[in-house]
Amino acid sequence: MVSELGGSQISTLLETLPGIANVLRSPVADALGSVIRAAARLTEFNVADAEELVRYATRRSLLAQDEGDRILAEVHAAQQKRVDRAADREKAQRAKAKTRTVKPVKAVKKVKTVKKAAKARRRS
Repeated sequence: MVSELGGSQISTLLETLPGIANVLRSPVADALGSVIRAAARLTEFNVADAEELVRYATRRSLLAQDEGDRILAEVHAAQQKRVDRAADREKAQRAKAKTRTVKPVKAVKKVKTVKKAAKARRRS
């Protein structure tokens, strides 16, 4: 038979086993922390974190389902736009690198001044 743990029992458990807090941490808390870090530009934004937060808000009736769907559609569109811009930048850098390549310079033939000088002397 399984019994529920009370608040004080959980606190005691967390104090005695310091690593267990990371195991028991909810995905919503992780997503919230990740989104906050991304907002501060400390890490990259992860769409999965936004999806987790929207699902949580929808389950708790903090957001209506249609509003959550609209938000996620905006997030996915922004992410796709970001990916497209990154691909365009990469393509432009490759094109720029191709134009920067140094073309080999053809060697100029040496003019034999001695022969010309000799011909000029013969004519005089």
